[in-house]
Amino acid sequence: MSVTRRCLCCVKYLMFVFNLIFWLGGCGLFGVGVWLSFKQTEFSSLPLSFPSLSAANLLLVAGGITMVTGFLGCLGALKEQRCLLFMFFVILLLLVLTEVTLVLVIHMYQDKLDSTAQDTLKSGMMDYNSDAGLRRSWDKVQKIFKCCGVTNRTDWYEVLNGTLPSSCCSLETGQCTDGWDEPCYQKARQWLLDNIPSVLVFGVCIGVVQILALVFSMLMYCQIQCAEKHMD
Repeated sequence: MSVTRRCLCCVKYLMFVFNLIFWLGGCGLFGVGVWLSFKQTEFSSLPLSFPSLSAANLLLVAGGITMVTGFLGCLGALKEQRCLLFMFFVILLLLVLTEVTLVLVIHMYQDKLDSTAQDTLKSGMMDYNSDAGLRRSWDKVQKIFKCCGVTNRTDWYEVLNGTLPSSCCSLETGQCTDGWDEPCYQKARQWLLDNIPSVLVFGVCIGVVQILALVFSMLMYCQIQCAEKHMD
């Protein structure tokens, strides 16, 4: 076996291993997204501006794309097809750039995104009386998080003519006049932040694997090209 062929085999199996890890990571992200979706089914009638619902959908999309990309990388490595490897490299590069852009946008416009999300949730509250699904979701949120309203309990005054829903109080007997002080948006956001460190660590590991997969895919592409020239 020539030196070029041995190098190609080495890069091939390294790339396959990294893409297998990448694919498994995608399965993990997708699984967490599914778990979060099922855990938050009670909130399904709320707008996707609600922090935990947004996170669930983001993880589902990221996990799905990662799984498809990882599979494409594994296939390209095994088949030694330059076309598949190039496609994998381009898709993965776009994915990495999108992830970096998304992180930067969220970091730079965090306050604006929070403000927009809160406004969306507040406007959605206006259908509390007419939409049974929305009413059940809000009641579940307020009972679970022991909170009231989006930013404070006065958010309900315009919706319910100066009163509060019974789910704002610990005892749902009679009219609720003195509900919980803590806002639901901040409580849900804090709950998400408290439970996300492990997902972030997992995400950083996936990011490292993505960079290595990019390097190995380009190395393998060049090795295949070099091997084909020697064969000619």
